[in-house]
Amino acid sequence: MNTSEHHHCARVDGRCNRCDTPVPFAFTMAFQPIVDVAARRVVYYEALVRGPGGESAGSILGKVTDDLLYRFDQACRIKAIELASALGMQERLSINFLPNAVYEPEACIQATLEASRRVGWPTERLNFEITETERVKDRQHMRNIIESYRAMGFTTSLDDFGNGYANLDLLTDLRPDTLKVDREIVMDCNNNKRRQAILRSLVALADTLGTQLVAEGVETREESRCLLALGIPVQQGYYFARPQLEALPVIDDALYD
Repeated sequence: MNTSEHHHCARVDGRCNRCDTPVPFAFTMAFQPIVDVAARRVVYYEALVRGPGGESAGSILGKVTDDLLYRFDQACRIKAIELASALGMQERLSINFLPNAVYEPEACIQATLEASRRVGWPTERLNFEITETERVKDRQHMRNIIESYRAMGFTTSLDDFGNGYANLDLLTDLRPDTLKVDREIVMDCNNNKRRQAILRSLVALADTLGTQLVAEGVETREESRCLLALGIPVQQGYYFARPQLEALPVIDDALYD
C-alpha cells in the first residue's frame, strides 16, 4: 500500500470509485461484548467479520486484495451499523478498521455517516479500533485519522497493545481514547508477578495519558478478578462470551461475581 497517496481522495459528486461498489463476496458480522466488571454491564459490542455461515475472519480477509481494501473497509462499517441497529443494540459499537484503508478521514467517513443516518444510529456511539498497526508506515496519517475522528465525535481504540508493533512508541504520536491490552500480557496474570507488574505500569501510564484500558482475551474468572484488582475493570474475552453471529450475547450476572 503506497501511503504517500493518502492525500488523494477519489470521492467526486458524493461517490467514490474506490469505496462505493459492492465487494464480490458475502460476509457478515459477529458481536462480542466488552464489559465493565465493576459496573456489571456491557459497555461496547465489538463487530467482528465472519463468513455468512460463520466462517472465520481469516477466510474472509484472505479474499481482500489491495484493490478491494477500501470497498471492504466501507462495507464492513456499513454492515456493522446496519446489524447493530437491527439487533436493537443500545451500547456503543466498536468497528475495526485499517488506517491504510482511509485516504482522507472526512471524505472516507461519509458512507459511514450516511448509513448511520439511514438506520438512526447515533454517531456518538461509534468507536473505531485501529488494527494491524504494523502495516502502517505513515504515523502522521494515523494521527490525522484519530484527531479527525475525535473532532467528529467518535472515539478510537488501539488494538492489541503490547504485542508486536503496537507498542509504547505509538503513544509518542497517537492519542487514542482506549488501549486494548493484548492477551499475551493478560493471560494467567493472576499467577504471574511479571505480568502483574506490567499491568500496574500500564494502569499508571493510561491514567497519566488520560486513556482507558481494556483487557483483551480474558478467559478465566481468576484473570478477571486479578485485572479488576489491578485497576482494569473493562474487559473482553471468552470468559464473558464468545462472538455470536448476527446476535448480541447475553452476559450471565454470575460472571461478574
